[in-house]
Amino acid sequence: MELTVWRTFVTVCRLGSLSAAAAELNHTQSAVSRQIAGLERQLGVPLMERHARGVRPTPAGEVFRRHALATLNEADRAVRSARDVRDGAFNRPLAVGATPSLAAGIVPEAIRGLLKQAGSIPWSLVPGLSAQLHHRVIAGDLDLAVVTDAPPGLPHDSRVERRFLGLDDMVVVLPVGHTQAGRGPLHIQALADQTWVEDNDGSEALLRQHAARAGVSARIDLNAADLLGKLALVATGHAIALIPGVLTCALRTDVTTVGLVDPPTRGIYTITPRRDPHPSAAPLLDQLATAFTSVRPAQAAHRPTETDPHAAAPAFHDGATETPRA
Repeated sequence: MELTVWRTFVTVCRLGSLSAAAAELNHTQSAVSRQIAGLERQLGVPLMERHARGVRPTPAGEVFRRHALATLNEADRAVRSARDVRDGAFNRPLAVGATPSLAAGIVPEAIRGLLKQAGSIPWSLVPGLSAQLHHRVIAGDLDLAVVTDAPPGLPHDSRVERRFLGLDDMVVVLPVGHTQAGRGPLHIQALADQTWVEDNDGSEALLRQHAARAGVSARIDLNAADLLGKLALVATGHAIALIPGVLTCALRTDVTTVGLVDPPTRGIYTITPRRDPHPSAAPLLDQLATAFTSVRPAQAAHRPTETDPHAAAPAFHDGATETPRA
């Protein structure tokens, strides 16, 4: 069996869509379908099944996916190791993942600091949600990811090292000219009659939890496909939204932000694989800490303590103490 076909199958499982996998792999959808069908014929069992939103592995497919992913990871490490020592030079690109809000400012700034310090390094930046990025670090696709503990939170996983960067206050983004613009920080009750838009489950959960604590509800009547769509709906006056504070420095000019009293927060973390770490990952971690401090100094200076309500945020992993560092 060719590893290329295995990679196609694993990609389809990860994305849950033949068309999305075809786009990522630069194949046609029919070519992806043929590869999956051929693999099923070789194994003699169905590996994929369709559902309302795409495809998913069958029980047999899920078992095969886990073993295939492990095999592909080892194959990729073998290739990287051979190339790393080619001509005595280190040529492995640095693959970095980040959530959309962090990819909009802090992470590019940190990479600029790394390149200024270390010179030319091949690198790439991959945006995604925290759970997706965690899986890609485990799979060996990413050398480092910058993620958040927004609901449903971060898993404890012995295969990764986790480092705390700081806490980020969520803020409300409004269209320019909104009646509440410039009046913050506001109690959420002042916005209870507004229409809200959300683009992901984690942000929606933070908003609903914050509103519930204040005894009101948030009318989330609109949904956006992504962060850019969310901001577009705000800019055109259709809704207001809850967004990460770290995004404030990268916002479009036709929106503004207002703070909340006792705002919801999320922890910002980096995750790196325990095995085969990239040599540039450690210096990039230091640059990320610096970039976070410069953009959100008040949040980055925060330290969870025993009496701190945020002390329950993940600060330990797999039996080893992890000291939050800003």
